Amino acid sequence: MSDVINLNKARKTRQRERDKTQAAQNRVTFGLPGHLRRAAREDEARRERLLDGQKRKDVDNSENS
Repeated sequence: MSDVINLNKARKTRQRERDKTQAAQNRVTFGLPGHLRRAAREDEARRERLLDGQKRKDVDNSENS
């Protein structure tokens, strides 16, 4: 004889696997949530502003020679 299988558990397990697969596809398709994308853009802009503010002005040496 074969083993007794709880069909509800089998269905739930199969559905859970489908949900995991769908979630993985959605992560690839849609990427990061909007608030994380905005935060990353704001951080990058802030870093650029800080770097631009710390740049030294180029001095043209040909005028001093």
